[in-house]
Amino acid sequence: MKNLLPKLFLLCLLAITWHTASATRCEVDGIDYDLDTDTYEATVINNHAIINLVEYKYTGSVTIPKTITYRNKTYRVTSIRSYAFQNCDGLTEVNIPNSVTFIGGYAFQNCRSLIEVSIPNSVKIIGSWAFDGCSGLTAVNIGNGVTTIGEYAFRACSGLTAVNIPNSVTNIEEDAFYGCSNLTTVTINSNTILSESYSSNSSLKNIFGSQVREYILGEDVTTIGEYAFYSCRDLTEVNIPNSVTTIGQSAFSGCSGLTAVNIPNSVTSIGSSAFNGCSALTAVNIGNGVTSIGNYAFRGCNGLTAVNIPNSVTSIGERAFYNCI
Repeated sequence: MKNLLPKLFLLCLLAITWHTASATRCEVDGIDYDLDTDTYEATVINNHAIINLVEYKYTGSVTIPKTITYRNKTYRVTSIRSYAFQNCDGLTEVNIPNSVTFIGGYAFQNCRSLIEVSIPNSVKIIGSWAFDGCSGLTAVNIGNGVTTIGEYAFRACSGLTAVNIPNSVTNIEEDAFYGCSNLTTVTINSNTILSESYSSNSSLKNIFGSQVREYILGEDVTTIGEYAFYSCRDLTEVNIPNSVTTIGQSAFSGCSGLTAVNIPNSVTSIGSSAFNGCSALTAVNIGNGVTSIGNYAFRGCNGLTAVNIPNSVTSIGERAFYNCI
């Protein structure tokens, strides 16, 4: 055992030395980076930020390059580290290159002067709290490469009025747009977001907030999953494209502000309680492709005065139109 100790110590020392040698911190054209000298990749950091104090480096307009040169070697900029621009209240614009694949958690938190952000197609992940508190943000373009939007990623971005979710997105974590008080229109092109089964705790209300009045669904959407719009009480309008074939159980249950709905011919089934409690619903057009209407599908839709059931329907569930007075 004694003979092994010097060898173990030497191995640990070599590992520490190797790790130190493979990483370099530098500043190029006013931007701080960590450099990986093995992969020749660079990560944007804020070497001057002191957490919970007020020494923050980046102001005005910042353009992050695709590559940088340091000591005659070229590095590709591939990520923005957590906290990199946090609390940079004077930051008004940031240009993110199409080489960045990851935006870390809290990366732009509380950048209140930031007005517009374009996230390139190269980015795969937007970290949790990444743009939290960016109250001046009025427009965000989410690139068609993003797969994950972390929890609270755009929390309290009160300047946002509309957002477009591309079809590449497969995961939006709960409360991603929590507190976006002026967000009223959401366009969703991602079939995954709407087709997977939701619990009542992770419906679109818990992602975008209850204040959204209009959802526009893209042609890539084929299924509206269970509880997808559950209890979105301020929702007055939803556009269901002619690509949707299934409306899941309780999909619009509790949408008490929804006034009209057009179910296209592509839809074959309306799930149980799909429109349960949509008390403001005064008009519903059921397409000629629907074959089944589930139990309690339109229960409590007491604003309805007439419904046309097409010849395609072969099954109407128990109390499908119960309490439609």
